[in-house]
Amino acid sequence: MSNFIQFYALLEFIVHLNILEMKKVIIIGNGIAGTTAARWIRKLSDYSIQIISDESDYFFSRTALMYVYMGHMRWQDIQVYEEHFWSKNKIELLNQTVIHINESDNSITLRNSTKLNYDILVIATGSKTKFYDWPGLQFKGISGLYFKSDLEYIEAHSPKINHAVIVGGGLIGIELAEMLITRGKQVTMLVQEDSYWSNILPKEESKMVSEHILQHHVEIKFGTELQEIFASESNEVSSIKLSSGEIINCEYIGIATGVSPNIECLKHTNVKTNKGILVDKNLRTNVKNIYAVGDCAELQFTNDGRKAIEAVWYSGRMMGEVVAHNICGIEMEYEQGIWFNSAKFFDIEYQVYGYVPAKAVEGVESVFWQHEREDKSIRIVFDSRSKIVIGFNLMGVRFRHEVCDKWIQDKIELVEVVQDISLAFFDPEFSRNYSSNIVDVYNAKFNTKIRAKVNSLNSVLHFLKIKA
Repeated sequence: MSNFIQFYALLEFIVHLNILEMKKVIIIGNGIAGTTAARWIRKLSDYSIQIISDESDYFFSRTALMYVYMGHMRWQDIQVYEEHFWSKNKIELLNQTVIHINESDNSITLRNSTKLNYDILVIATGSKTKFYDWPGLQFKGISGLYFKSDLEYIEAHSPKINHAVIVGGGLIGIELAEMLITRGKQVTMLVQEDSYWSNILPKEESKMVSEHILQHHVEIKFGTELQEIFASESNEVSSIKLSSGEIINCEYIGIATGVSPNIECLKHTNVKTNKGILVDKNLRTNVKNIYAVGDCAELQFTNDGRKAIEAVWYSGRMMGEVVAHNICGIEMEYEQGIWFNSAKFFDIEYQVYGYVPAKAVEGVESVFWQHEREDKSIRIVFDSRSKIVIGFNLMGVRFRHEVCDKWIQDKIELVEVVQDISLAFFDPEFSRNYSSNIVDVYNAKFNTKIRAKVNSLNSVLHFLKIKA
């Protein structure tokens, strides 16, 4: 009897494989979300996979575009996989623009009029720069920094630039400023708030970064906005007018006012959208065989305090893995997990884990330490009543991702985290361990006399339950 059951289990598995082989998956977009989806679908099945992108032939590291401009890397250096990777894994790449999706007959139409059929469609079209209705946007010398074409545009326009104006702060704004400074350009940033990124960073960290940017010879105009753009007779940007009435002469305007989901290809379809493409916990749209992942996907469920659209690299990677499992018949729900982001403000590395409010929030406190001379700080955020740690904010100091995740996930109390804080320091052999400083701040805040534990790498492995 058992042999009979095993035979039919094997037969069912073979039939399942044959079904997998018959299906064709088309993925629109070759960023981290779309590419991760393709890689996992290949791991789990023999589906036919085709990735379509009108941006580049190959998947590349978008956050490394700035380093190509600065001369630290070449274009081929930021391509994540070697060219033979795609054929080896039987993933077909097509450099084309999708102009129409026809869900009624499971087909897409390309700009060259080619029509392609699919069994399953994954939309991973990412974001685009958010432009506002400023007069003069039609002139030459204006771009964002998101697409490969943006990098090429800035490169081509650079010889004409003496003075550049960056509209907006944030992470893209600081990247643009650093890029242009390395080419010897004069740079002015327009920041709507009274301190850099003060809608995201707590005031101490925002002040630190603001001063750091000024030290790198970037002029910042706080509390002001772009009102109008002027151009020369050749339609090249020549100056701008601010909301204060001030006129600034410039030859380039970098737009860093945020991004929005890139969902133009969904016009005239029945796929439901809001700001992004609405998806359920399996990342399905309202159309049965169409999924959406990455920056263009808008979750219809969120964790407390989390956004429905999270345009960050690691979320796209997680979504790509989840959608692949669901496409291959392995039910999996997308969990936002613990919030994480990282960046670099010129020479200051930045990491955030969990919940770190920019402004004071009732019931939330923090232990904060800042270096007296260097641009370094550590903030541990905790619930006032339970004393459970809920977030970390790090400037110029690097913590271990897994350790911070575990503390937040396991709802560890502040005193235990502070005593074990040396577990978190990522590179103690190359940089100073500030455990005693954190303990001193804690003791001063709570009038206690606790001490920091001395932890080794083996302590970290034991904490994470990893065998050496």
